[in-house]
Amino acid sequence: MQRRTKTTVAGTLILSMALLTSACSSAATTGSNTNESSSTPAATQTETASERTLKDSMGHEVKIPANPQRIIASYLEDPLVALGVTPAAQWSIKGGSVQDYLQDKLANVPTISSDLPFEAVASFTPDLLLMDSAEMVEGDKYNQYSAIAPTYVVGNAENNDWREELKTVGEVLNKSTEADKVLSDYDAKVADAKTQIQQKVGTKSAAAIWISGKSVFVVNPKLSSGDVMYNDLGFTVPDVVTQASEGKTANWSSLALESLSTLDADYLFVIIQDGAKPDDGISSSVWNSIPAVKAGHAYTLSMKSSWLYTGAVANSMIIDDILKNVVSK
Repeated sequence: MQRRTKTTVAGTLILSMALLTSACSSAATTGSNTNESSSTPAATQTETASERTLKDSMGHEVKIPANPQRIIASYLEDPLVALGVTPAAQWSIKGGSVQDYLQDKLANVPTISSDLPFEAVASFTPDLLLMDSAEMVEGDKYNQYSAIAPTYVVGNAENNDWREELKTVGEVLNKSTEADKVLSDYDAKVADAKTQIQQKVGTKSAAAIWISGKSVFVVNPKLSSGDVMYNDLGFTVPDVVTQASEGKTANWSSLALESLSTLDADYLFVIIQDGAKPDDGISSSVWNSIPAVKAGHAYTLSMKSSWLYTGAVANSMIIDDILKNVVSK
């Protein structure tokens, strides 16, 4: 499936235990993404003090409770956590896998299958459903979900802009001020991190690869952790990354093993299963021929980290990881 950051991650995680979405992010690019959702919720009328009617990205007029307490927002947990909101349930995929990077806030939140089966949704008696994308309500699904609880579709682009997504969720939940503060704080963190990197190493190139068994994937320059490295922090995009991602809309694209030795990145971030080593599935000779590996600038990161996702929380953690490895070492 190609439903943005978080969907892509979920699908690939099933194969490796994620080729998005978002977050996730989810997901999800910066404001420069040409595929960003153009929808902005707008109150269509003032009703009572207890509810508002907002128009979602698909044109549905949705009655939003003033203070929803039992929200289900599959693939949108990152913006909820960023806004200080705990959902009634969090998405999981086969085997019970969840977004590990959010578990300091969601550890006690029950799980629900990421495809949101109707009976499972109803069992949580939600008072608001937030849908990440139009694909989640295709066919007659919207009518069935809206019979359970007010259902608001946040985005309908293939890769929703995570910033716009956060602002939309904030508007729906009457937390626009909080959303603006999250974005302001994130921009300040980006500016500070970019300054630190420039002062420490100057302008350098970087790449992120994801190793699953003998398969290697490289991040899209406009999505997920690629968005953070290149658009936010100003790292140069290596030619191999550009070529592998050309014409692709997924967050991560397959990379031929023979391309690894020509991966012209000064810094290499390697996402891999805990306990595994890069040369478990890749020959040592190929691995050791990678320029960043030879220079001692290859850093392994757990699949439980936020590098496969998108959102204010995920991206902030990615920045922390980059500073730890590039600036602090």
